[in-house]
This record gives sequence, C-alpha cells and structure tokens, in this order.
Amino acid sequence: MKRLSGLKLLEEREGEGRPAQKGDRVVYNSRMFLNKGDEVQIQAKQIEQLPKDMIRVVDGVSFVDHKTVLGTRQTIAGVEHSLMGMKVGGYRKVRISPHLAYRDKGISDLIPPDSVLICEIWLRDIVSACPS
Repeated sequence: MKRLSGLKLLEEREGEGRPAQKGDRVVYNSRMFLNKGDEVQIQAKQIEQLPKDMIRVVDGVSFVDHKTVLGTRQTIAGVEHSLMGMKVGGYRKVRISPHLAYRDKGISDLIPPDSVLICEIWLRDIVSACPS
C-alpha cells in the first residue's frame, strides 16, 4: 500500500488476482472502530434498511456489501485509498486520521468529530475493470 499521510497499515493479508486500481468498480466489506476500540454501529443501522441481497454473513458477523468506483470519492478517502492495490479476497486493517475520514464533522451519535478510526477492510470482488 502506498504511504499516505494519515493512513497507517496495521495488518494485511494478500488476496488473489490483479490489484484493484483507480477506475475499478469493487465490492468490499468493512468494520469501523473508534481508536479506543469501540465498534462504530453504522452497519447495524444500514442493515435494518437495506435489502437482504446487500447483506453478507461471515462467521456470524453481518456485513454490508458496499460498491464503489475507485477514484470517484464515493467513500471516505482512507477506505478508498486502502482498497487501491488490494486483491480479491485480501484484507487490510488500517488506522485512518480524521482528515481522511469524517474530519471535524463526525456522524451524529456514531462518530465524534476529529475521530481517528481503525478500519478492517475486505475486498470481495472487482466487478468491472477500468479501461486500459
């Protein structure tokens, strides 16, 4: 993973195939924790409202299948940058500084302003590749 100020790789398991790159449409799962270790319950709220075909259960844990096109800023910068270079089936655990996450705004009742986040990210699929 390319070094970016405010993003620190804590753990990584390599997947298989080619690395995801800018322009690729990918499917990923993630878990988010505050720096103190408390899990951010954003997925629990999303799961209540999403169709069942967007929910994946792995080892008893429910995940939302998020889809994004890398390089289009459809997700927070720290997660998007962490996905770049991952291979399908890969895993990364990263520490994300506030300026690459929710900045001084936070998310009401979930993430306080200026929070450092610990994110676990699994790349499930590269749905479509960027044109060469």
